[in-house]
Amino acid sequence: MAPPPTPAPPSQPSTDTASAAGRCPLCDKPTDAGYRPFCSKRCADVDLHRWLGEGYVLPGTTPADPDHWPTDDG
Repeated sequence: MAPPPTPAPPSQPSTDTASAAGRCPLCDKPTDAGYRPFCSKRCADVDLHRWLGEGYVLPGTTPADPDHWPTDDG
């Protein structure tokens, strides 16, 4: 039995324009290799602060109390 064919590499570049173009995702300046994907320590710290401060949150409702979840007992 022959092995399955190997998929062809993507023909289009990444759709993430900030990373693909080498631009900082916060301020759009050219990236610095030491702080990639950011341009500076400042932008890296701003991003970290957003993560730690829960600035990156998906909208939604508060989950129900686990004590009230249905059980698999029946």
